[in-house]
Amino acid sequence: MKKLIPLTLLALTATAGAQSLSGVQLGLTGGYASGLSGEIFVLTPNVVGPVGVKVGVATTRSADAIRDSSAYGLGVAPTPTFGDAKQQGLATESGSQTVVSLDGTYALGEVAPGVDSSLYAGGRYGMFSATADYGSAGRQTYRSNAFGVGAGALVSYALTGNLSLVGDVGVDHFFDATVTIDDGRGNIDPIATNDGSYRELTSPFVRPGTTFKARVGIKATF
Repeated sequence: MKKLIPLTLLALTATAGAQSLSGVQLGLTGGYASGLSGEIFVLTPNVVGPVGVKVGVATTRSADAIRDSSAYGLGVAPTPTFGDAKQQGLATESGSQTVVSLDGTYALGEVAPGVDSSLYAGGRYGMFSATADYGSAGRQTYRSNAFGVGAGALVSYALTGNLSLVGDVGVDHFFDATVTIDDGRGNIDPIATNDGSYRELTSPFVRPGTTFKARVGIKATF
């Protein structure tokens, strides 16, 4: 995981290297996408006419990692639901999402003085995890890697010759995938999507399905 971003950036550099470095854009944005989220991306515009390529890596701290309505886990049930356990201080939750994206872009050009915009769409690969921590009783961790698709729009406002403010709004959708459940007692079980109990066993895990995102930041053009 720690090597993911530098490896992705290396791939981006190689991709950009196939083109002239002139016009390659490096961006950093932050905002919301099912939680506090940030993304770093490299955009090579106008590879073929107005069509370009954008590659990014986004990380999100899940706003809601474990479904409050789910039953209290680990085979212990002093409260009816996980939400009740949280309220009584018996449990806490945490989760993270990392998404690698590869998009084709279409430049719309200058839509107002100093304002440029482009549309993008492409594939997603998400790595998701969520942990229900029951303190001395143990913890339960859910993990899943899933493919998806997404689309959105980038709007930028020039600040200087090569630095711009940038806004990114869009939507991603991820497909069902195998979920691995670690019960905190050394038992790790993969639950495949064709398992008859898939929905029931994985229901506590709040996985991204359709996710709306909105981020703002800066980008530099080289």
